[in-house]
Amino acid sequence: MKTNNPPLAIPFVDLNFQHQSIHKQLQKAIQTVVEQGDFILGQAVADFEVAFAAACNTKYGIGVASGTDAIALGLQACNIGRGDEVILPVNTFVGTLIGVLRAKAKPIFVDCDPHTALIDLQAAAKAVTPKTKAIIPVHLYGQMVSPQQLLDLAATYNLLIFEDAAQAHLAEREGYRAGSVGVAAAFSFYPSKNLGGWGDGGMVVTRDPQVAQAMTCLRNYGASRKYFHSHIGTNSRLDTIQAAVLHQKLPYLRQWNRDRLYIAQRYDTELAPLKARGIIPIENHSGNGHAYHLYVIRVCDSCPVERSAIQAQLTAAGIQSSIHYPIPCHLQPAFSNLGYRVGDFPHAEMLAKQILSLPIYPGLSNSQIKQVVSALAAIVSP
Repeated sequence: MKTNNPPLAIPFVDLNFQHQSIHKQLQKAIQTVVEQGDFILGQAVADFEVAFAAACNTKYGIGVASGTDAIALGLQACNIGRGDEVILPVNTFVGTLIGVLRAKAKPIFVDCDPHTALIDLQAAAKAVTPKTKAIIPVHLYGQMVSPQQLLDLAATYNLLIFEDAAQAHLAEREGYRAGSVGVAAAFSFYPSKNLGGWGDGGMVVTRDPQVAQAMTCLRNYGASRKYFHSHIGTNSRLDTIQAAVLHQKLPYLRQWNRDRLYIAQRYDTELAPLKARGIIPIENHSGNGHAYHLYVIRVCDSCPVERSAIQAQLTAAGIQSSIHYPIPCHLQPAFSNLGYRVGDFPHAEMLAKQILSLPIYPGLSNSQIKQVVSALAAIVSP
């Protein structure tokens, strides 16, 4: 059936710029895996694990099948499980929560800072009980939670820090790189991430050899060596072909992140006149260390046009946008048994009604940035 929808002039994500520039390298890397036939836990996996861990300023990397597996298995490798409370922000993708539940720990939600959308560490401190064992700071949208504040909180309450860095590849703040603050960290290599594969994938990085050893077993049926199962594990291994692709892309990641930062800074400048119309970007407290996986604005109550109308009119103008995330974790039907209700986390609930993610990716041109901003300005300032 034919539709009248125009083709998207500016998609929300466009990976062609990245892939076309290194097409021959990617094809060669894949062909090498095909010729070697080591499709499961092959050499490319080991090589990429070493390279990515080093890029994160950590010692060990253990590739798994997804970012959610990285959280679930990573927590287990850190000996977090039944009876342990784990603090996490309610303003996150459900994968963070599902990882905690799969580890059989008890999730304890806290609200977020309305200006940065990151976890409210003061609220986290108030949520600590004698059963609290860990905190998961989610480095949301590519911006790290303050490492120093995290380390102070962890030292005060004897908490293990397990970072959710799924959106923060090579992000930096206060001299730390994402993945190097806590005992361990989880990354996702979903295709649209700053470092994305050609399918699903994830990794746990850690400086702790015991955590690394446990992870190596847990991802491979709990086997410490072939047919000897020392843990109750699962099948969650980063495919060799995905590792080969990711390893080829890794050397370009810093430049791609710089491209994202430049685009975000252009957005900041171009959008500044719209603050009076209620269009306010999520704040950057990390300077040049922000990896800008997403560029998110708030459509505040003072805006004369509702967010849904803005998004619809942007789509009509050929500009795709998205919402990260429209329903906070505590209000998702699947998790109603946790006992949370509307009003429990007012900042996260407010942001869920306000936020709108604009296109950002390496290759987005200055003219396209202006096109996005001009369209937005025409909608809110007719």
